[in-house]
Amino acid sequence: MLLTIPELLLLMGGFLVIATLYSSIGFGGGSSYLALLTLVFVSFFAIRSMALVCNLVVVSGSSYLYFKNGHLNFKKCLPFVLTSIPLAFIGARFRLQENTFFIILGGALIISALALMFQTVQLKKSDEVNPNYPPYITYLLGAGIGLLSGIVGIGGGIFLAPVLNHMKWDKSIKIAALASFFILVNSVSGIGGLLTKGTFELPWVEAIGLIVAVFIGGQIGIRLSLSKLTGNGIKAVTAILVLIVGIRVLLINGLQLEF
Repeated sequence: MLLTIPELLLLMGGFLVIATLYSSIGFGGGSSYLALLTLVFVSFFAIRSMALVCNLVVVSGSSYLYFKNGHLNFKKCLPFVLTSIPLAFIGARFRLQENTFFIILGGALIISALALMFQTVQLKKSDEVNPNYPPYITYLLGAGIGLLSGIVGIGGGIFLAPVLNHMKWDKSIKIAALASFFILVNSVSGIGGLLTKGTFELPWVEAIGLIVAVFIGGQIGIRLSLSKLTGNGIKAVTAILVLIVGIRVLLINGLQLEF
């Protein structure tokens, strides 16, 4: 066991809150799991593995409930996942130097936070949908975000959803459902990449506790989402937290600067 009982309970509390917040807006929480895990785990293989597993637990339940309520259209998801799955698998197989990993992770967290902030400051929300994009756009988006997701160990929905909302690709609830399913398939693919490369590393005692925490949080969050809870305030708080930790990871873990 890598953590003491009080440390594990504190981490479980943090993961439960993250899962609740993120699942309420269609995400798995991978970026924030990574942020917290970098504070307590040394091995970045364990960090990537744990974040992907927790992501998978949250979005499995979310995807099922989105589908059950008629928000998840698998046909519209197909172009995104066809290219993202193999690229997430390849990305997860990259054996990066530790500081390189943390530089990419810190940058990804900062971009995620800024993307969420961008969504929250949009003063006027519109239900207008503009689906008239060339089909190759969806394939390219899936491929690029899938590769990045595999490298840093998250599902990628936090990158995809802001782009699709900006494009007015579909109504926000359907974009959230797509993001949830996108995270699910990329998390599975990413775990597969880690397993085949021999870099899947999971401290099982901590893993069981964190899986229980994110399962509970995810179930709470998705039900709040389907009850039409507004996600803007949640996005803003989450974005600020992710931005702070992303900057810390980039400067201290990645660039190894001392303050």
